[in-house]
Amino acid sequence: MKDVAVITGAGGVLCSMFAKAMAGKNYAVALLDLNEEAAKKVASEIVAEGGEARAYKANVLDKENLEEVHAEVLRDLGACTLLINGAGGNNPRATTDHEFFEEGDQNAEGIKTFFNLDKAGFDFVFDLNLMGTLLPTQVFAPDMLGREGASILNISSMNAFRPLTKIPAYSAAKAAVSNFTQWLAVHFAPAGIRVNAMAPGFFVTGQNRALLFTPDGTPTARTEKILRATPMGRFGKPEELVGALYFLTDSSAAGFVTGVVLPVDGGFAAYSGV
Repeated sequence: MKDVAVITGAGGVLCSMFAKAMAGKNYAVALLDLNEEAAKKVASEIVAEGGEARAYKANVLDKENLEEVHAEVLRDLGACTLLINGAGGNNPRATTDHEFFEEGDQNAEGIKTFFNLDKAGFDFVFDLNLMGTLLPTQVFAPDMLGREGASILNISSMNAFRPLTKIPAYSAAKAAVSNFTQWLAVHFAPAGIRVNAMAPGFFVTGQNRALLFTPDGTPTARTEKILRATPMGRFGKPEELVGALYFLTDSSAAGFVTGVVLPVDGGFAAYSGV
């Protein structure tokens, strides 16, 4: 019987690549995404290549829905042996217009400042990233208890090490994901479940493309700042995450590795700017 990888956010750029990579390692892959059509597209591509994959419409903030999906995955593919918590992201409602405080922000109207950030937007981003990691783990981890080689991989961010300007909710949430990864690693060590995280640096995805490039494809000022702060001087390619994925999820290579947050960032975390 094949190992089963359950991947949330699997219709996105990075997580769809994770799904294809694990299918290439002979995993049966359950692709969970709120955007069912995106997940189905990736699943069909995996099947066309000879892999085994199924797509499921899933809301990582709805435990009851996740439990229903879990029952379907058990029926269709079997018990989860690898959980990749990839669902997450930012939202414009939790983003400030200014990088730094400017006099008048505290009374400003018509722009988003720290002082008038939408609480509901902040809550949504925090929940999507942290609760969207907690709830799938609560639902799928029981499959892995006592199973040799079982592991959980959370997707953190370089924001967890050094918060970026303008996105306080996302930065705080990813820091929480990294901390929660360590907590889970300790908690589940007696059960034989390894728990690690990957912290991608800057990759171009559907969620951040508008921040990084203008409609005509010209790099934005933010892109120029990012690349100046990345010693390798470029954005990462999705396939450059595969090595870290394979290492952290391979019990023969990383059987004594748990509770780590591995940066894949082109040197961003190491660079002081001088």
